[in-house]
Amino acid sequence: MTQINTGFGFSVNSPIRVGIVGTGFAAKLRAQMLVADGRSNLVAVAGHTPDKTAAFCETFGAEAAVSWRKLVERDDLDLVIVCTVNRDHGAIVLAALENDKHVAVEYPLSLEVSEGERAIELAKQKQKLLHIEHIELLGGLHQAIKASLPLIGKVFYARYVTITSVQSVPERWTYQHSLFGFPLIGAISRLHRFTDLFGEVTSVNCQTQFWDRGSDFYKACLCNAQLRFANGVLAEAVYGKGETFSQSENVFTIYGEEGTLNFTPESGQLIQGENRQTIEVGTRRGLFAKDTDMVLEYLLNNTPLYVNNASSLYALKVADAARRSSESRQNVILKNA
Repeated sequence: MTQINTGFGFSVNSPIRVGIVGTGFAAKLRAQMLVADGRSNLVAVAGHTPDKTAAFCETFGAEAAVSWRKLVERDDLDLVIVCTVNRDHGAIVLAALENDKHVAVEYPLSLEVSEGERAIELAKQKQKLLHIEHIELLGGLHQAIKASLPLIGKVFYARYVTITSVQSVPERWTYQHSLFGFPLIGAISRLHRFTDLFGEVTSVNCQTQFWDRGSDFYKACLCNAQLRFANGVLAEAVYGKGETFSQSENVFTIYGEEGTLNFTPESGQLIQGENRQTIEVGTRRGLFAKDTDMVLEYLLNNTPLYVNNASSLYALKVADAARRSSESRQNVILKNA
């Protein structure tokens, strides 16, 4: 077979050698795709718990690395996929790039804007892929919203509410201040949906409440952020989770001068006066596999990805502005280039 080399030096008959940091839900879905795809070879995995890492590696036929630091230093890896706690994303990405690896990382890129900026700049310098996963932008809900926006004319207000009721919250890292980060940074997809739809943000006002356990863990949180966009749209993001909430809610509503769009993850509705029209929403299944497939396609064939680093970094800056507003209890003005 004749080898066809891409701009990254890979050939169609030479599998991309992959290492994964993490052994949780996202890591498992990516590992399943990688081991089933002839374009890739899952070589090594680094996890937080030795027993869990060993079991993960046995399932997927990979080698257990001593630590993520040792994993990124390996010479037999081309690509590192980061699927671990939010706190460590930025440090792992920087270390992997320093060791000349391509990188795919679950959102957020970092809990710190400056660290995210350094990572993006380093990827440019090293001429390596840095892909920041934002699978919500790939999903049926977001695609249906984007396709439907022209139907309601000039948008003036949008409200996105995601509240998850949990009867008894375990002490998991997603309810831990230091590991998850500020809620709207850890759950940055809420704000990235808005910036992808409406563009530049001029100001952010955010209020946050935690129900703490008296340690680094909390049993519930609530964030309410109001975003003013340069195009005049006012948007409100409400994010809550935990024991305090008696019921869950997931609703995205957009008001325009010619109608209203109302979406849940399963379906949508266009409302214009007394008229109601159902809008089909595509599936949410298989998005991690689709994201992984696109990363491999980019490395092998330079096929464009669905999200760029500039938009991911901008969403992080908006989320950080929400954090600063919450802490200062003041409106934060964003200066856009």
